[in-house]
Amino acid sequence: MLPSSARRVVRRHDGVATTALLASAGVSDTVVSRRVRQGHWRRLHRGVVLLQSGPPSWRQLAQGAVLAAGPGAALSHRSAGFAHGLVATPAPEMVVSVPLERTPGTRPGLVVRRRRSMPPAAGALRCVDVADTVLDLVADARREDEVVGLLCDAARSGVPRPLLLSTLARRPVLRHRRMVADLLGDADARVESPLELRFDRDVEYAHGLPRSSAQVRERVGAGWIRADRRYRELGVRVELDGRLAHDGRADADAWRDNVVRVESGDITLRYRWRHVVTSPCAIASQLAAALSRRGWRGAPRRCGVTCGL
Repeated sequence: MLPSSARRVVRRHDGVATTALLASAGVSDTVVSRRVRQGHWRRLHRGVVLLQSGPPSWRQLAQGAVLAAGPGAALSHRSAGFAHGLVATPAPEMVVSVPLERTPGTRPGLVVRRRRSMPPAAGALRCVDVADTVLDLVADARREDEVVGLLCDAARSGVPRPLLLSTLARRPVLRHRRMVADLLGDADARVESPLELRFDRDVEYAHGLPRSSAQVRERVGAGWIRADRRYRELGVRVELDGRLAHDGRADADAWRDNVVRVESGDITLRYRWRHVVTSPCAIASQLAAALSRRGWRGAPRRCGVTCGL
């Protein structure tokens, strides 16, 4: 029987304990080895055991990783992202960060990031705080679309934009830093998905088209709708459909487009991922034609020598 102080620590760590804690509570290494051998406990890492016989949960594995990495360690990057609800699936290995001066040994299933400046970390499952976790994931992102997606997911998860900006300010060296600063500092909050970023950059801006209004909310028919992009004075709307496969919402979208056409006279152009990614010049040409027929006096420009305009 563990003393009450040790039991509290074990409960806080979801039933995971270091052998050092158990030794301080009078449980010798011999007893630990016997209980593991008999199947009553499970060894997660050298010096870390789970005080139960059943398979460990993800959270228990995460607790074991943090304890195995030693003093000052905290769950980080994709593992912390999963714990914070920022990503849907965890990394195949647990990722922990430790202060630079520490060099934990190699352990199976554990990735250790040594950091010159450790970010704030706390919690019963000790994790790097949510804002630094977002920026850690950004730094690991390979493509701009991933960066936008991460920032959009963070916003939907309720991570405050001012908190991300203040965290960014104390991290002067960060991959994709300028892009993050631009997106977080966008007072118009235009971009809410990677698809919207590509439309603004590769279709509208690259081809010299008029600047649209973003996320325009208004009452149409018996309810409220929101247009992804609207050229208000010209009566043209653009809807950007980020779904990778069709579903039952297509019928509702078509009905809404009809209501908009009847009530306001606006036309709606609808584009999917494959259109924006593979044919931005063709979209620009089609959009320019629609805008011109509605009174736009400008002209689109070629985005480069291979532009299809």
